[in-house]
Amino acid sequence: MIDLRPFESLGRFDNDWLAARYHFSFAGYHDPRRSGVGPLLVWNDDTIEPQTGFDLHGHRDMEIITYVRKGAISHRDHLGNEGRTEAGDVQVMSAGKGIMHAEFNLESEPTQIYQIWIRPEVAGATPRWDARRFPKAERAGELVALASGRKGHEAALPINADAAVLGATLKRGQSVEHRLGADRQAYLVAALGTVTVTDAEGDSVTLGTRDGAVLRQTEGVTVTADEDAEIVIADVRA
Repeated sequence: MIDLRPFESLGRFDNDWLAARYHFSFAGYHDPRRSGVGPLLVWNDDTIEPQTGFDLHGHRDMEIITYVRKGAISHRDHLGNEGRTEAGDVQVMSAGKGIMHAEFNLESEPTQIYQIWIRPEVAGATPRWDARRFPKAERAGELVALASGRKGHEAALPINADAAVLGATLKRGQSVEHRLGADRQAYLVAALGTVTVTDAEGDSVTLGTRDGAVLRQTEGVTVTADEDAEIVIADVRA
């Protein structure tokens, strides 16, 4: 089954420095039909104006993956971690038993990020932060694990969950397959371009830029680029 979530239908929050679009219920936006996908609880599409951002605040017991679409995001936390993550790269913060952090766009242009929250397998873990470069050329035409707690994804940033966030860039006409099975489900977003998603039963939907789709109750999907495209998938337990 493929459940399309058009960008225009997402929850929204706007102020003078942040334009946020919520794929799932978050903060003041609540839709009981969109309360996450299993342990995947949050997928926010944030545009942050230059020289602004999120002041120091806290999290606990959450795996927070930030995928930078445009610009860069600068991180600092109470553990002494500091870093700048650029477009195409990924950072992971395992909040564990508690972490205080701030995130700012210190660039001269708006920054666009996906912030993805996944519930960890065990509460109270040691908090940590890390970031890694994932050049788009290395994931051209195939899905690459960017952050994962699953076996076989040792090159990915580790998370404390039976889940994986994967990305791919596709030229027009290229396809990638992603297997799921009865015990898995996923959420897919077209970060750029237009793609057609076809499940194992032959049903298809088309996603435009920033659209999302829930993938469940299928053995897998094939994603075909109708134009040059970039996709991100979060694969979690059913």
